[in-house]
Amino acid sequence: MRNLNIYIALLLLLISGIIFWQSLLIPYYSPYGPGPGFLPRWTSGIIIILLIVYLIQSIRIDFISISEVMPKGEGLVNILVTLGAIIVFMIIIPYVGFNVSSVIMLTLLFSRGFKWYKAIGISVVVTFIVFFIFGSLLGVPLPVNEYGW
Repeated sequence: MRNLNIYIALLLLLISGIIFWQSLLIPYYSPYGPGPGFLPRWTSGIIIILLIVYLIQSIRIDFISISEVMPKGEGLVNILVTLGAIIVFMIIIPYVGFNVSSVIMLTLLFSRGFKWYKAIGISVVVTFIVFFIFGSLLGVPLPVNEYGW
């Protein structure tokens, strides 16, 4: 079976089911009216109903082949580079801190569209702007290495 609609519907149904199940653990009512469990329970319930309708419709009528929507050539390379950069970022951030890992990740991403020296320059500028905004203006600590950067 290669119908992409069915796979997407099942994946979203699983995610919505988990959200609905978790919303049952949150209080539905509060002393002042609807509680924190009200909105996630209703929205995930409605989404589950709509996804069941979509799944039935996908089985009966619609058919989209997975090979039709999968990118080929440069688009596939861009997706793989993006996933690789994110994985490298997640692996090295505990060891080298936010600044170094962000510069590496952004350089990998920007090197697809810029020359290497521009990619490094833009990566450094963007990383330090984000680090300044989160660290100084917002007061949100970002992971740093032993040197504080």
